[in-house]
Amino acid sequence: MRKLVKFLHTVAACGLVGALTAYIVVLAFAPQATPQSYAEMRQTLSALSNYMLFPSLGVGLVSGIVAMMVHRPFQDPRWVWAKALLGFSMFEGTLAIVQARANSAAEEAQRIASGSGDAQALAGIIANEWMALGAILALSAAQIGLGVWRPRLGSR
Repeated sequence: MRKLVKFLHTVAACGLVGALTAYIVVLAFAPQATPQSYAEMRQTLSALSNYMLFPSLGVGLVSGIVAMMVHRPFQDPRWVWAKALLGFSMFEGTLAIVQARANSAAEEAQRIASGSGDAQALAGIIANEWMALGAILALSAAQIGLGVWRPRLGSR
């Protein structure tokens, strides 16, 4: 059971970082010259968020919690609890910021491409998109760092 949970957690981390990287690459390099190509790029980002990013995050969070339950040495160290708190922060940030905005931006971009959308509304949705992605990537890096180096974080 322990090895299965570790495997799922590792695969989920790979999926999460891969989805974030793909999101950034698509956002930076996809064609955006016309409203239709911009809407298609936003649909791609929404699909990445819905089918890769969010599921990977969910599997990572659940497998991390299960790892704490089934592997007794993971119940006491502070790094494990710090990692769990970061996991919940990542879940909240990804769900509320990245995924919600990806879906809203895709819908608004599609409305703009069809002639009925509002460019100001879209600008408001994506205003801090790069900063949000940077924050989620930083949390991901911190999570990976805690899992690899397992610092003591003080005595208990």
